[in-house]
Amino acid sequence: MPGLNQLRRLRRRNVAPASLVVESAIRSGQAIFHPDGDVTVLGSVGSGAEVMAGGSIHIYGTLRGRAMAGTSGNRQARIFCRHLEAELLAIDGYIVPPRILTRSCAPSRSRPGWRTRHFLLRK
Repeated sequence: MPGLNQLRRLRRRNVAPASLVVESAIRSGQAIFHPDGDVTVLGSVGSGAEVMAGGSIHIYGTLRGRAMAGTSGNRQARIFCRHLEAELLAIDGYIVPPRILTRSCAPSRSRPGWRTRHFLLRK
């Protein structure tokens, strides 16, 4: 796993960090940590599972566990998922607890066939 100095060298050379693609569901008790870029999950993230990324997180399924994006201080990181039932969301250390998620995330239609939920994190 590349260290912080290697990441800084990559940024100086304008080389984007590699992304991690997980081609299965993430089950309860499992954790994925990729501090150097985005994480894409081609399944669901179960309750009790964690996904942590230095960049953005893309989940092509239901997010029931925890998702923490921008863990290396990336405020531009985002969390995308098909269905949101998360236990916890965090971007660059700003945590959204479940009680706020249930109140602030209303379903909306952004594209035909895609149900998405969204919210805005403010400092």
